This record gives sequence, structure tokens and C-alpha cells, in this order.
Amino acid sequence: MRRERFDPDSGRRRPGAVDALAEAYGVADKCLVPVAGRPMIAHVLESAADSDAERVIVSTHHADLLSDLKDPVVDLLGDRLVVLAAADNLADSVLLAAGEASFPLLITTADNCLLTPATIAEIDAEAARLQVEAGVALARREDVLAVHPEGQRRFYEFSDVAVSNCNAYWIGHRGALKAAEAFRGGGQFVKKPIRVMQAFGFINLLRFRFGLGPIHHIFRRISRHVKVEVARCW
Repeated sequence: MRRERFDPDSGRRRPGAVDALAEAYGVADKCLVPVAGRPMIAHVLESAADSDAERVIVSTHHADLLSDLKDPVVDLLGDRLVVLAAADNLADSVLLAAGEASFPLLITTADNCLLTPATIAEIDAEAARLQVEAGVALARREDVLAVHPEGQRRFYEFSDVAVSNCNAYWIGHRGALKAAEAFRGGGQFVKKPIRVMQAFGFINLLRFRFGLGPIHHIFRRISRHVKVEVARCW
């Protein structure tokens, strides 16, 4: 299946804003913070390079990203790598980059170091199996804690399951980009519940906050709200 990758490396920050982690490591952008000896974004780009993505589009506020990256993955990707200037918010950054893409499109963040080529293929296959317009990659709480018992403790709680967002989103066709409007106010819904209300409405905020109903019910309601058929992929 034809697919492109879009990595918004700093689309969630205002231009010129200083990221505390980047400042602590003395690098110009969070995506350049080293993990296992390489910048975070290098891990993401390598996974994209090893997948069947025809192009990898990076949206960034950091104009010198490629010269500062200094990683072999840049040469590995070659002409497949496209770098664009990000807009002043995440939603517009997605829409701008998608204008250069073909579909289906996988959107992720430049700090998503655990994303692998196998995971990319799995998300693609699951979205195709479900025959939906858009997909959100999620991990169950028990799976997260099984590999990282001391890791995060914040999860989206539902009556049947608790999940963590994997920061990977599948968009099946250009019309499904309407779903990106949910991120106009920013992401990190589990840390900032008010953004759930801004993106999905008050009733869905209550369902997120109090875990009302099974997860497929909330995705059904979200799909109606954004007018795009959205499903969870895991």
C-alpha cells in the first residue's frame, strides 16, 4: 500500500519557544536530543526509511534541522526526505505537509523513538482491515507496563480498557484530514483535559474524564463529531 510519512518535529510549539529538554542538552530543538547515541528524530527517520514509505515529510520550525542533525539517515533517505517549514500550530502544520503528500498518510512525532518499521506496517494493515478513514495507534496499559513497569502512570481510562496514545495517526484519504482539526488547540489530551472539550465537545470530555462506556463508543462519538470515521489501531 502506498504511504507517506509526516513527522511534525516541533509543530506543537510556538516558533522561537525554547524547549526545556533541548536546552538541558544544549541542542537547538527537542528532536535533536540524543537517545541511545543518536538524535531522537534519527530513530524515527530510520524506521521510515526501512518502511515502504515513498516520501518522508518533516515539518519543523528549526530551519537548520538537516545541517544540525548530522546523521547517516539523511543520506539513507536521500530524495525521499522532504523538509517543510511548520505553521504556527499543529493542525495547520499537518494540513500544509499533507498538501505535499499522497495517501494513505501516517503522521507521527519526531520524538517517537519506539516506532519501528514493523509497527508502521501493523498500523497500516489494521487500518486497512477495519476499512476506516482514519486511525489512532494506541497501546493497552497492561502491554505498556509489561515492558516498562516504572514508566508512565497516566492512561485514557474506559470501562473496558485503559490505553496510552502512541503518537501515530493514519489518514486514509485527503478528505479525512478534517480529523486534524482536533489538534488545532494542541495535543497531550491526557495531561490537559480541557483540550478534549475544545476538540471533541463537552460530552466527550466527560466520557474521557470519567471513563464512561467502552472505548468503541467514544470512537463512534468522536467520528460523528469530526465527521470522519476514526478507529483505534493496536
